[in-house]
Amino acid sequence: MFGFLMSKEQKMITDSFAKLVKDIIINDAGDFDEKGEIPEKHIQKAWELGASVSMIPEEFGGFGMEDSPVTGALILEELAYGDMAFAVAVTQPSLFINSLYEMGTDDQKKKYLPKYCGEKYTPCSFAVNEPSFGFDAMDLQTEAVKKNGSYIINGKKCFVPLAAKSDDIMVAAKLDGVNNVFIINKDNPGMKISEREKNMGLYSLETNEVVLENCEIDAVDRLGEENGCNYDRILQRSRIGMVAIGTGVAKASFEFAKNYAKDRKQFGEPIVNRQSVAFMLAEMAYEVDAMRLMGWKAASKLEAGKDARKEAYLAKLYAGEMAMKITDYGVQIMGGHGYIREYPVERYYRNGRGISIIEAIATV
Repeated sequence: MFGFLMSKEQKMITDSFAKLVKDIIINDAGDFDEKGEIPEKHIQKAWELGASVSMIPEEFGGFGMEDSPVTGALILEELAYGDMAFAVAVTQPSLFINSLYEMGTDDQKKKYLPKYCGEKYTPCSFAVNEPSFGFDAMDLQTEAVKKNGSYIINGKKCFVPLAAKSDDIMVAAKLDGVNNVFIINKDNPGMKISEREKNMGLYSLETNEVVLENCEIDAVDRLGEENGCNYDRILQRSRIGMVAIGTGVAKASFEFAKNYAKDRKQFGEPIVNRQSVAFMLAEMAYEVDAMRLMGWKAASKLEAGKDARKEAYLAKLYAGEMAMKITDYGVQIMGGHGYIREYPVERYYRNGRGISIIEAIATV
């Protein structure tokens, strides 16, 4: 079961991120999008609030707080309400960090966590998506083969956030028919990182294609080493993260369109009084709540230590469809203005399309 009231700690955390978004993101996200870059000083401020390292013990540089997927979902929604690209940029390292802390060996934790859990934001990344038609995150085409105490990895990845800026990247690959995760350093000659991808949305977030050609890594850099890792749990957490991001983007589109409809007058009255507009706004409102509740349900089950595979999958499927629908409504309500880049609804529309397409670029 899950409740509808935040704890005092959750309220304090979400209020902190909401204030950050209001102060430095909401008004400038359009400029970030146009320039294709988010100032690192803004990412650093979110990092200092513990967006990615809150659950990591203090001995490794984290905050030592209780691991809570529900709290993670609340944080991601607040960040994405400001800007989806900003939310991913700030929390992408948490996929690497949290997976390592939860499933890595003691030696792996000692090697990598202090490097990425310090006071300064240091990007690292996680590569799951593949450039193939009908990509299925549970049926990876990238393969690893064990050979003489090492692993040889071959395959291609796409939509890898901050790959070119990361010293280390976790790569999901199939080993003997089972999905695993491997840690690869940027200097490995078998890993090539492409130029920046030109995507429909997320203009201010750099993503790259990663090509692995006979990429050899030591056996100690398989996440969990011989025991491997619970890849399915990683995917569940990342899907819930995408639901939270989709909810934040959809909420932003709804609220902007609602305020516009109240202010915009035609024939002597606000267009919000038009039945067609009012119906769209009502649908946007209840679908945002539905997305959020499905995400909370999945996060709550995961937080209770249970398998949330079905709930996480269905929530992401629904969020992908509704984020597209709600952001499209936002454009429609604004009419011709919705198609102009001066207004954020067209950015919400472009970014929202990615919810259904992309896997594993955020986590709770």
